[in-house]
Amino acid sequence: MNITLPDGSVRSYERGTTALEIAKSISEGLARNVLTGKFNGQVIELTEPLAEDGMLVLYTWDSKEGKSAFWHSSAHLMAQAIEHFYPNVNLTIGPAIENGFYYDIDFKGEAFSEKDFKRIEDKMLELAREKAEFYKKSISKADALSFYQEKGNPFKVELIENLNDGEITFCSHSNFTDLCRGGHIPNTGFIKSVKLMSVAGAYWRGKETNPQLTRVYGVTFPKQSELNDYLTMLEEAKKRDHRKLGKELEIFTFDDDVGPGLPLWLPNGGAIIELLERFAKKTEEDAGYCRVKSPHIARESMYIKSGHLPYYKDSMFPPMEIDGEKYYLKAMNCPHHHKIFAATPKSYRDLPLRYAEYGTCYRYEQSGELFGLMRVRSLQMNDAHIYCTEAQFEDEFKKVNDLYLKYFGVFGIDKYVMRFSKHDPAKLGQKYINSPELWEKTEAMVRKVLVNLGVNFIEVEDEAAFYGPKIDIQIYSAIGREFTLATNQVDFAQAERFDLFFTNEKNEKERPLIIHRAPLSTHERFIGFLLEHYAGNLPSWLSPKQVSVLPISDKYVPYAQKLVELMKKNDIRALFDDRNEKIGKKIRDAEVKKIPFMLILGEQELQEESVSVRKHGQGDVGKMSLNEFFEYFENQLTVKL
Repeated sequence: MNITLPDGSVRSYERGTTALEIAKSISEGLARNVLTGKFNGQVIELTEPLAEDGMLVLYTWDSKEGKSAFWHSSAHLMAQAIEHFYPNVNLTIGPAIENGFYYDIDFKGEAFSEKDFKRIEDKMLELAREKAEFYKKSISKADALSFYQEKGNPFKVELIENLNDGEITFCSHSNFTDLCRGGHIPNTGFIKSVKLMSVAGAYWRGKETNPQLTRVYGVTFPKQSELNDYLTMLEEAKKRDHRKLGKELEIFTFDDDVGPGLPLWLPNGGAIIELLERFAKKTEEDAGYCRVKSPHIARESMYIKSGHLPYYKDSMFPPMEIDGEKYYLKAMNCPHHHKIFAATPKSYRDLPLRYAEYGTCYRYEQSGELFGLMRVRSLQMNDAHIYCTEAQFEDEFKKVNDLYLKYFGVFGIDKYVMRFSKHDPAKLGQKYINSPELWEKTEAMVRKVLVNLGVNFIEVEDEAAFYGPKIDIQIYSAIGREFTLATNQVDFAQAERFDLFFTNEKNEKERPLIIHRAPLSTHERFIGFLLEHYAGNLPSWLSPKQVSVLPISDKYVPYAQKLVELMKKNDIRALFDDRNEKIGKKIRDAEVKKIPFMLILGEQELQEESVSVRKHGQGDVGKMSLNEFFEYFENQLTVKL
């Protein structure tokens, strides 16, 4: 059989060769480190024989897919350890999640708490040292039902009843068997460090009317040092949690009367938003973007035309009835921008045309998925759509990626990965627009641009938008936490759906290519990232208050007031602290509020018309005349608005 590898090379093997054996034929090092793989786009067990020609992708710990298989396998190992001490439990589901895994378990009334963690961890490590191989096998629906009915597990029975013959597989290792679709590491020996993180309640299948289960969270690593680093990062992350900082710095809040996932921006948050928008708008204006505005709702017919309703309906709020017609809250700006493009005739001379909007969108995130500013239901998106010819595509796509890199430099983001998200041919017409030739063509175009740019990117299957391939940008904060931030998407479907065209050089109608891009994500997610990245110590150009004016007594309040007015005239955002407090407390409070600069005013400063300057986190800078301070302050700004 002929096996195609990601670099395009083709190797021949005997039918029945496993992916693990193929890895070994490539290199011993790869064979020692490979954790999982995909064959023709489907997740496979590395030890299962391959019997046909196809594309093979192998994944190590350094990939998202590798970690997912590692943590999913660890969930099996944890369930095995828990069953050892609690043989009567009912296991339900145990998926990998972003950082680790969990298993939902019915303990049938037996007590389980964090006090049990140590013995479960020790047992997991003991079992891991057996290096037991994972084996997956197909099983008939009748036999699967019989297996779990005999165990008295109604949860697994319910899962199996919703499956058909040919869809059911069991996975076994050592003396443990579980209902599972697959995607495991070769053996348990890869798991070298274990930490159970927390225990919580969870309703079966997320429904409050269903039985309540115990959800046990855990995380594992292939090295003890990596677990130590992860736990250190978690401690630092607690200090940097944007929800904690957002409250302390009075940036945003949530209110039950407003509703979950709908943030309210306090004055400090409003100031940050205005500054980010001013920066982005100036950058986009210099790059040739035109600003547009669109409404917050639209008729159902527009979202049917765009294709969002059939593909995206679960993420949209339910419709409202107006004059006998259904209207939806806007979940995305793109259909509105397409209508703006179509409003006037376009010539090839008008292209590329770049429409930008900080548009507010509304998405129905499940209540269990809401998380601070990172997962919300109301979001203000740094959105734009570029309409261009095929000949202009590479240059426009490159300019968008250059824009990302510019922003990364401004915000000190030095670690990032671009995920080239492609379609799954098996899901054409279901998850993706059914145009195989256009998928191949546009994916090749995107790959060519990325290769020519020389950027760090990885290719991932089955993560494209329904209308075309995309680039998702994974960025890492100062402490290494990963965030999905920006996106750059190719759209080959919407121009036809909306009958968009321009007149080309031959005076013929031609469809434009469309690029969707959002380099600064949403205000919600980006500000959440910045708070954690900077630990709340925002750069002075972005800080809601840049200077705290601190008179040491009431005698110096008039001088302080004069300085505050002078700051305003020089576009410096000043906080005037005229409280009847000692100067030491005023300084401490300004430090807690993370205000970049403090100006201390006493008798000498009054007489000399000077200021004593302190810098947040560093202490005294020295005494300066007002002109010297303004020059010093200006030199501290990394962005000039």
